[in-house]
Amino acid sequence: MTVERIFDELGHFKRFQACLYFAAVFQSVACGIHYLASVFLVETPNFVSSIPGNITDVLYGNITASSLEEILPEFKNVKQALVVRTDRGEQWELSRCSCALRLNPTDFTYEFYGNKSKEVCQSIIYDHSEIKSSIVTDWNLVCEGEWLAKLCQPSFMLGVLIGALVFGDIADRVGRVKIMMVTSLCQFVFGVAVAFSTNYYVFVVLRFLLAMVSSGYLVVVFVYVTEFTGIKVRTWTSMHVHAAFAVGIMVVALTGYYVRVWWIYQIILSTCTSPFLLFCWKFPETPFYLLAKSRYSDAQNLLDTIARVNGIECRLKAEELMEPEMNDTALLQKEAQPTPQNEKKLSILDLFGSWRMAGRTCTVWAIWFIGSLGYYVFSLGSVTLGGNQYVNLFLVGLVELPSYLIGCFAMDRIGRKRTCAPALLLGSVACILIIVVPADIQSLRIALSMIGKFSIAIAFGLIYLYTCELYPTIIRSLAVGSGSMMCRVGSVVAPFCVYLADVWVYLPQLIVGILAFVIGVLTFMLPETLGKPLTSTLEEAEALGLDPKKRNAPQDGPDAEEKMEMNPQHVTV
Repeated sequence: MTVERIFDELGHFKRFQACLYFAAVFQSVACGIHYLASVFLVETPNFVSSIPGNITDVLYGNITASSLEEILPEFKNVKQALVVRTDRGEQWELSRCSCALRLNPTDFTYEFYGNKSKEVCQSIIYDHSEIKSSIVTDWNLVCEGEWLAKLCQPSFMLGVLIGALVFGDIADRVGRVKIMMVTSLCQFVFGVAVAFSTNYYVFVVLRFLLAMVSSGYLVVVFVYVTEFTGIKVRTWTSMHVHAAFAVGIMVVALTGYYVRVWWIYQIILSTCTSPFLLFCWKFPETPFYLLAKSRYSDAQNLLDTIARVNGIECRLKAEELMEPEMNDTALLQKEAQPTPQNEKKLSILDLFGSWRMAGRTCTVWAIWFIGSLGYYVFSLGSVTLGGNQYVNLFLVGLVELPSYLIGCFAMDRIGRKRTCAPALLLGSVACILIIVVPADIQSLRIALSMIGKFSIAIAFGLIYLYTCELYPTIIRSLAVGSGSMMCRVGSVVAPFCVYLADVWVYLPQLIVGILAFVIGVLTFMLPETLGKPLTSTLEEAEALGLDPKKRNAPQDGPDAEEKMEMNPQHVTV
């Protein structure tokens, strides 16, 4: 008997679990918000170098105007310059980061073949027709400071990487609920504090801390909902945490469309999920964690509460969820005196405890990496697809919703790995087709980009649940946290991968396509977990996918029963 029996007796997803689930997932919207908020926080509008004097005439190709403000919305080709004439009769050629004074011009024309005197750019004029204010315009993060703006998203993802590893480990030690409460409160505090940043460096530090707590919540909430729902609905509940993340992306697009001042935009995004703080302190700890930590009285109270809320008579006893071989004396000794081996269970080295587990961990980490890399390459690149950038980002979030529905149906019918591997291969094919499709067929390229995001989202969504099912309770949060760490390595790399488009426009898609193909093939080597209960010990997790005869072979020896009694890792909770 295992903890999975709780769901057979008290319901896989009844009133109690549903209330907890939707409350916990509501805060996941904030994670999607903060992860993609920088798309508009660091948006760079059209800009040009400024010169002394009043400008009376402006030329840009065949376009004429009387002021820079009129023509800046059209100034999109960085290789061309604006030609202006001042009230003193001077003619200047203005580009984004430099300017040149024409010497002895005869006529005011766009083309000039005479001598020019290059001048150092003293100030910048921005186009405020669409973007009223961003950190780029407030702190002049252009030209020599452009690299600072480009570092905002990678530095945020670095915080996500560290937060995933740190909070995943802590959640296995102190509990899921405490981490969820702390990270939720910090998300609100740091999110609002970002809006009041006085300079770039304060902004980056606060965003880094915000990234850590957002990542911590996202890692722990997946484990939390997985350990509170039964096998029959676990696929749907875990996958649709990602749906909340996608809703966060759509909130970013809608808020960015209506609010064009970055600090107001940041405050609105940071406060929209604040009602969660009013009731998160009432969340109970999961039954898996309580029994793994031998907190039997707390576990019994939780079982009684679940039964009462669900309208079911509770006939379960916490001690009944333990293996029969564990007698009362052994339970008391285990509760009173934790062994050094229990501490070893929380080590990341246990993810590589055998060749079989090491291979599994490497493949799982690779899926996390390519899922994140592809996800953010498609998401961050959406604003450059053409058309309205706010609509594009909204569609990028919207296209994820059907991907999770289809992913859930596929996972429950053909299995986890038979859904993940084909999704990665489909994403690889979409990337390659984007490269070979002629650039002038823009609608087809956009459609292929959406297909790529759709397929990568399936793999990216299911890997959270798949990881939970591949590892035992004692290191489940650590496994998800370390996998999320590799995922954030992909997130850190993704912005730089997008910047490689300056070298060759299709280089980001080529990189994602090759990696997705290789990792998709490796995914077929993982064990299937469809319909199998969550494991509680390292031995149970390692036996996943093995032939039943081989799985039972080590226990056929004459002293197998003695080993079972001596080794606390064989206790199933």
